[in-house]
Amino acid sequence: MATTTTTSLGGGADDRVLATAQQIVKSLNTTKNVREDMLLIFSSFDNRLSNITDLIKEESNSQSRLDVAEKVILRWDSARHSAPTWDEAPEEAAEYLTAVDEILDLLDELSIRSDNEIIDRAETAVQVAMSRLEEEFRHLLIRNTVPLDAERLYGSIRRVSLSFVSNEGEIGEEFESFGEIDNESTCFHERGGSLGDDVCVDLINSESVEDLKMIAERMIRSGYEKECVQVYSNVRRDALDECLGILGVEKLSIEEVQKIDWKTLDEKMKKWTQAVKIGIRVLLAGEKRLCDYIFNGSDSAKEICFNETAKGCVMQLLNFGEAVSIARKSSEKLFRILDMYDTLADVFPDLQSMVTDELVCSEAKGVLAGLADAAKGTFAEFENAVQSETSKKPMLNGEIHPLTRYVMNYVKLVVDYNDTLNSLLENDEDESSDLRNDDVESTTTPIARRLLGLLSTLESNLEEKSRLYEDGAMHSIFLMNNILYIVQKVKDSELIKLVGDQWVRKRRGQIRQYATAYLRAAWTKALFCLKDEGIGGSSNNASKVALKDRFKNFNACFEDVYRIQTGWKVPDPQLREELRISISEKVIPAYRAFLGRFGSQLDSGRHSGKYIKYTAEDLENYLLDLFEGTPLVLHHMRRKSS
Repeated sequence: MATTTTTSLGGGADDRVLATAQQIVKSLNTTKNVREDMLLIFSSFDNRLSNITDLIKEESNSQSRLDVAEKVILRWDSARHSAPTWDEAPEEAAEYLTAVDEILDLLDELSIRSDNEIIDRAETAVQVAMSRLEEEFRHLLIRNTVPLDAERLYGSIRRVSLSFVSNEGEIGEEFESFGEIDNESTCFHERGGSLGDDVCVDLINSESVEDLKMIAERMIRSGYEKECVQVYSNVRRDALDECLGILGVEKLSIEEVQKIDWKTLDEKMKKWTQAVKIGIRVLLAGEKRLCDYIFNGSDSAKEICFNETAKGCVMQLLNFGEAVSIARKSSEKLFRILDMYDTLADVFPDLQSMVTDELVCSEAKGVLAGLADAAKGTFAEFENAVQSETSKKPMLNGEIHPLTRYVMNYVKLVVDYNDTLNSLLENDEDESSDLRNDDVESTTTPIARRLLGLLSTLESNLEEKSRLYEDGAMHSIFLMNNILYIVQKVKDSELIKLVGDQWVRKRRGQIRQYATAYLRAAWTKALFCLKDEGIGGSSNNASKVALKDRFKNFNACFEDVYRIQTGWKVPDPQLREELRISISEKVIPAYRAFLGRFGSQLDSGRHSGKYIKYTAEDLENYLLDLFEGTPLVLHHMRRKSS
């Protein structure tokens, strides 16, 4: 029931006399004409009732205005099931609103001295009209809701994709599947992009917005603000729910999220980051503009309406964020969690400026803090996984270990979140503090210190794995391959800015040391066969038996190295070439000198080819086959030399 506002024609005792006279006459339960006659008679006896004539004229005019407006309202009400829709009959709709305005104006003008019958009829007509307007308001909202064009919005999101070598499986299980990784298995992590400038959509057909505004104004003026806001909020809340569904956001409980497999969850997390951007920056911003325009006449209606409309949409998004933040930590989730954190942190000021509901804003802050903790915990989980990875199966050809590949590509991607992680780790008590001083250099950022610690852990782990090789030469090849891979990944990315040139120079020195150790382990035995000691005499009278043994042993050593090390792999072409040159510089001159000094003593023998099987040029050619990862058998060498 609307509250009427009355204005008095006079003041003080005269008004009370007039009101009393009216009440006495009405209590006699006579017709309207008889009542007016009686009031006119009273006025002749008391000059305080001299204004009664004006009052009668006023009521007569009010009666006439009410009759016209009431007729319009009741006509629409009686034909409500067959009447055209609001937007189908704009002229009739305008007439209806004019009738409502007329009755509301009457109620504003009528005073306590007015006929109660007129007031009752006017208020009844308002009730009927408000019921009709509420219904039309709802239908206009529903009929004119614009379906969300997700493809256009996705097209406006600028995405950043980064390559990342994956192990195609769970990382958290102490890297169990590392031995099965395809080294060329590359996927792309699509980082959360940003919306293009000034992206907006029509949530409701623009032609109907003005109609909605006019209806809202009448309902608010009539005291039906609550009903109007409730209708708007209910319809638009459902519309926003539908929009989230189109954006790929489902209503899932925390328990349901916990049970989703990683591949499916990864896709849902990616869609969530897009939905949050679109939901806050486009959908809610659009809703705010609509609420502000439609409910322009009432600040309270604008605020309540938007909060109620937005709450369900925001809470659904936050529930998923909360579920992710408390889920089991595993290394592969880090980048999606960081995407979610960055996205929510980015839109939070916009959300806070629009939504005044403290519960919603508090919940958003809580989810943001939860995602921050989840990101830090997940990064720590990865550090622990690298440290505790203790696979005992050596790489058969001394190649780059899958752990090295995965960690370095993981770390390269971490650097892309440098600013975010620095802010999250700034006051982290778990920050690594056991780095050697020569590694730290002048680095001061939290993420740089953590990454240096992680690289140090990886190097220690690789050192342990190298001890699985009984062959000292392969031990060195393995470390050379892996340390060089680490150095290259550092130099070819933003990592170099974090670890510094001194760190790189130190690893380059280590690679040279491993190369020296390889030469000593692989070729000392063969080179010993080419020494003069123990042959007996000069080059002219050396023992043929000893010479035969030396050539025979050298051939055996060389062929053994060739057979084994053609199966070893050095992926980097420059390192592979440098190793071959180093071997050639040590072996070929020594063999050429030994062959030149003593080879002639066996050339005249019946079976000299049995002992002097190769020329120096032959050996140089054979060295080109080393480290290709394709074992070659002995008869291949004979065929090649022939």
